[in-house]
Amino acid sequence: MSTIDDLGRLTLRPIGDDHPRPHSSSPYEDWGQMADEARSVKHRRWLVELTTGTGEVLPVGDLSAHEVWHGPTPGSRCMNIGISIAEEFRGQGVGGVAQALLAASLHSEGFVRVEASTDVTNVAEQRALVKAGFAYEGTLRSAQARRDGRHDLQLWSHVSGIDS
Repeated sequence: MSTIDDLGRLTLRPIGDDHPRPHSSSPYEDWGQMADEARSVKHRRWLVELTTGTGEVLPVGDLSAHEVWHGPTPGSRCMNIGISIAEEFRGQGVGGVAQALLAASLHSEGFVRVEASTDVTNVAEQRALVKAGFAYEGTLRSAQARRDGRHDLQLWSHVSGIDS
């Protein structure tokens, strides 16, 4: 749980794939046809909830994470996270706080490394990752294909004991 000035307390609640999530649209999620293999990747999901000063609990976004292996050993396993924030709550610090909370939670489960990737043009997400304590690692050239073509991504990491 963390407080955002003038908004309230932000918390994460684990949810299933079938749980309704706040509506959010983004040009970065216009995938086009999805690969069958991608549908089989297991994701964990969290609802981002804001408790206002009046005690009202509002769903303001959601997070997902899936395992990534950088080698065959248990220590080579990390989590790659993604976020979606409802339009009316963007630009208020929700994304940075939510991603920091999730990184801390995953570190407490034993994941040393938490990754996030974002389109090179998604400056708002890059700012949120900086606020969440992630470090920019580099650009993955032509790493993602969406409906409108190929895109470069930035790779960011939050490493337990290094970033804060």
